Amino acid sequence: MITVQQAEDIILSQAKDFGKEYIAYDQALGRVLAEDLTADRDLPPFDRPTVDGIAIRYNAYEKGIRSFPIKAVQSAGEPPIPIDTETECIEIMTGAALDRSADTVIRYEDISINNGMASFTVDIKKGQNIHLKGRDKKEGEILVKAHQVITPAIIGIASSIGKTSIAVKKLPKIIIISTGDEMVSPESIPSAYQLRRSNGITIQSVLKKYHVEADILHLNDDYEEIKKEISRCIHEYDVLLMSGGVSMGKFDYLPQVCEELGIKKLFHKIKQRPGKPFWFGKNNADKLVFAFPGNPVSVFMCLHRYCIPWLEKSLEIPGSSPQFAVLQNDIEVPFSLQYFVQVKLGTNQLGQLTAESVYTNGSGDFSHLADTNAFIELPLEQNSFKKGEVYRIWKYND
Repeated sequence: MITVQQAEDIILSQAKDFGKEYIAYDQALGRVLAEDLTADRDLPPFDRPTVDGIAIRYNAYEKGIRSFPIKAVQSAGEPPIPIDTETECIEIMTGAALDRSADTVIRYEDISINNGMASFTVDIKKGQNIHLKGRDKKEGEILVKAHQVITPAIIGIASSIGKTSIAVKKLPKIIIISTGDEMVSPESIPSAYQLRRSNGITIQSVLKKYHVEADILHLNDDYEEIKKEISRCIHEYDVLLMSGGVSMGKFDYLPQVCEELGIKKLFHKIKQRPGKPFWFGKNNADKLVFAFPGNPVSVFMCLHRYCIPWLEKSLEIPGSSPQFAVLQNDIEVPFSLQYFVQVKLGTNQLGQLTAESVYTNGSGDFSHLADTNAFIELPLEQNSFKKGEVYRIWKYND
């Protein structure tokens, strides 16, 4: 039996690049960018006013000229209109292309217009109210670096540079497999001794946050059927996420099935609670098997503590800094295991994250997962944890 840290190290060592693919920019929200986005021309691509007003030559102002006949009115999107003489001006709108013959813009609020003449009395500076060509970025400069989750802002930048097809990190092909004769579909009415299946849909829902559309399969406790389906799935998918079949029961066939199929065990059992029987392995083609214990809370914890960090590392999503919270109540644990306790998060007057533990009836009691926010990870070395102490948390309902 290994420690939590050892299990994490082994799993993260199996992170894998699944390549990249090109998708339409308007379908890329939430995916991971796999290329730098660069400016296809100077930004802005021309000198442009930042206000509505008039454009003049500054040397006219230096000569004492304060009233200018209006030559023309120019809106955004039109070709630039030049000033023929320093004594005239152009009425120009925000974002229009400013001709090189003008070098200063005065806003409407600071001028008066009468009989085709624009006049002002305010002091001005040369070059004011102009956004110069290339001031933001030069052609070829990086606007957005690769290896980050694509946001609405990034999609807006992509559209502004005509990048309608974007390279994104390819997602692993995943299947979620649950086992157990006692488990029936969510649509069914269970007998007095059956349960509705929930682990598969829970895992599938978490993965959707990463745009992974995982398939779901349920297998009864039949050795040959399990062996046949695992053999098929390990060839068709990159990752198998399993729940159930890894403990010490007579019908927990998975470890033996994996051995017969040439799937090498990298570890089985972790010094933790919940999720102690967790099994992890791979075959010669580096296809991975995450086999979680069947209890819902064990599945939920192992998924967030181990599988999601593996997925984020594989997709090269920048890792967020570990988060910690101040414990709000004493906790006593009976065994020398690393405990993951469900907590409700809050904030104290100092702005610190706080965690209040919730009493549950073990790893089969999933009723509190909806009204808690995280697991707090309690170190292996001790059995007593006091209010005010600080420990790492793993968020889920955020």
